[in-house]
Amino acid sequence: MQPRVLFVDDEPHVTEALRRVLKKAPYKILTASSADEALQILTQVSVDIVVSDERMPGMAGSELLATVRHAYPDTVRIILTGHASLEAAVRAINEGEVYRFLTKPCNEGDLTLALEHALQRKESMITSQQPLAGADRQSAPLHELEQEYPGITRVHRDASGAIILEDAGVDLETLVRTITVVAAKRG
Repeated sequence: MQPRVLFVDDEPHVTEALRRVLKKAPYKILTASSADEALQILTQVSVDIVVSDERMPGMAGSELLATVRHAYPDTVRIILTGHASLEAAVRAINEGEVYRFLTKPCNEGDLTLALEHALQRKESMITSQQPLAGADRQSAPLHELEQEYPGITRVHRDASGAIILEDAGVDLETLVRTITVVAAKRG
């Protein structure tokens, strides 16, 4: 699926210029003229990157990106503003955890590179979360087994690290039978 980038700016000529500049880029470009419109789009469509102006009526870009951060944490956030100030940069970084802070006018190459790096960041975030999800999936059957047969997942070892079954009060035949029954239930 083609990555989606949402540009948010209250000046329509800016979003149209960005759309023209990136017409050959491998992204689906979405635009919004306000923070409220951007949030509405985000409820309907999965977006990979949100690029927002800072100064907009109603809600500042840093506030929008803070909202996006909480509601859509996997969406990478970038500020693109013509009114750069240290205060705005600090607010965007602290509240919205923005990935990049770009100033207008932004060089096409800089913008394209920032978007490419943002997509790479998103991919690395997803990749780093996969082992955790896999561990959760693997530990769930052990948790269920422990709930059904308390003590079955406890492992006792001797000084050399070998597993001790008899000292733990576990009959090997009963253990094998129980594991076989549980595995059969899982199909």
